[in-house]
Amino acid sequence: MLNFMDKIILSSAAVFGLREDNNLEGQQYSWVGSVFYVGYLLWTYPTTVLVARLPAGKYLSANTLFWGSVVTLTAACHSIGGLLTVRFLLGVAEATITPGFMFLTSTWYTRDEMPTRVGIWFAGNSLGGLVASLLAFGVGHVENTTIRPWRWMYIILGSATLLWAIPMFLFLPDNISKAKFLTPKERQVAAQRVACAGTGTTENTHWKWDQFHECLTDPKTWFIVGIELLTQIPNGGSQSFANIVVASFGFTNLQSTLINIPYSLLSACIIAGSGYLAGHFRTWNCVLIIGVILPCVFGSAIIYNRSSLPHGVHLFAYFLLSSGSAAMPLNMALVQSNYRGVTKKTTITAMLFLAYCIGNMAGPHFFRKSEDPLYETAFKAIMVCYSLAIMCAIALRVYLGWLNAKRTREEGILGSAGSGGVSRDDVDDDPEDITDWQAVGFRYRL
Repeated sequence: MLNFMDKIILSSAAVFGLREDNNLEGQQYSWVGSVFYVGYLLWTYPTTVLVARLPAGKYLSANTLFWGSVVTLTAACHSIGGLLTVRFLLGVAEATITPGFMFLTSTWYTRDEMPTRVGIWFAGNSLGGLVASLLAFGVGHVENTTIRPWRWMYIILGSATLLWAIPMFLFLPDNISKAKFLTPKERQVAAQRVACAGTGTTENTHWKWDQFHECLTDPKTWFIVGIELLTQIPNGGSQSFANIVVASFGFTNLQSTLINIPYSLLSACIIAGSGYLAGHFRTWNCVLIIGVILPCVFGSAIIYNRSSLPHGVHLFAYFLLSSGSAAMPLNMALVQSNYRGVTKKTTITAMLFLAYCIGNMAGPHFFRKSEDPLYETAFKAIMVCYSLAIMCAIALRVYLGWLNAKRTREEGILGSAGSGGVSRDDVDDDPEDITDWQAVGFRYRL
């Protein structure tokens, strides 16, 4: 919740004086939105490797302390230079959060459990959007003070993040073997069940260049990266300009923050619900990705043609866009469930977030100041990107289905999408750190 609140509060701050107080002109606000992802992009791969090699709990706690400090310092900005600096550093800090959560999820849960768990913690993003909207609405009423409302937003959220680092340091274990809340027998069972029905161990492993190369030559890698890139271009723009777009429908600044409360709640329900379904039905993941993207195609098409439509239709179309955020956790669940090998999984995770960064960096720049308030180019781009993402999801499902059938023919056994598989006899490697290509009986979730 906190990392999403700290990131998207920029949209609320923009309608409560941030642009005026920092003298932002032209496309400068778009750069403030996208520079976050420059920092995220540059630190994504190093931090993904560090999460796997350092004590995960301690590393995430230290990162949270740094992140909270950066958010708090945003309140002190008075120029474009200051905003660009803190937004860049915020991107560096938040580059660790989701890869770290993905690593911990694959450490503790089986392949069948991962989609639901990813959906649950990712739904916290949308709940964070809800809380951020409530905060913006409350603080937006603060008047006649020396500190402007948008500065209070950053002070409050930054302080909350700093405090959250304390329980993380005290209670978040680095791995299963260091979980103090489990008995020695329970730790052994937890490790064994992930090794048998998960995607392999994440302890006592080292970097393997053959797994890195395998990831880059695996076709499903590029389908997954394509889905991520094409869904994050719309996401980057809609996050930074959400309140501005809603205000352009004819609502006041305070009303626009309230409208994002049901929007965030709807998004959270879709994320959690689709994650639950993906966890219980092994052949539904790609279908669910298509299902959550399709309403966004219609929503963006309506908003693109909104000049001749009533405001009520504009708002309905805006709510259709709320389902798009569910595509990312479903895509992440495919990564967590369909990749074995620590280096291979680390590599695809880094590639996933590189695509995430590039998409979110590009997204705000489709919202051209000269097209305010209709932003025709932006909504045309959103419609095209989501349509192409649907095509990638269809192609991925067909490929994975073909791959499962091929492996069944070659191995002579049915296999299971809920099993971690076992090492082939000809694999001269750590049997606990093999890839999905090397695991007999391993079948891909569709």
